[in-house]
Amino acid sequence: MTTLIILAVGSFILNIFFGWYLIRLLRKFLFVSESFSDLYLTFRSFEAFTKSLYSMEMFYGEPVIQDLITRTKFVIEEIEIFRDIFEYTLDEELEEEIDGIATEAEEAQ
Repeated sequence: MTTLIILAVGSFILNIFFGWYLIRLLRKFLFVSESFSDLYLTFRSFEAFTKSLYSMEMFYGEPVIQDLITRTKFVIEEIEIFRDIFEYTLDEELEEEIDGIATEAEEAQ
């Protein structure tokens, strides 16, 4: 009887520990997911900015800015790989707004 009580109490304490640990892991997962989403949106807005800068008369045809746009696309592709894994906290409205700005910049070229 005493052994059964000790096992029940031990099991209860172990379950509380695992529950606490699971909550900590989920909070970290949510933080990482939000961070990747923010990083992706920041690079998308940077890409839109460089495209609009490139389309200005003063900078049109500048090879350094063109190279910057190309490198930004590569970075965005790499971030998208990780973003697909952590796609639980996406700000779709902000992403659509940035897509619209990027489309306008491409049309201006």
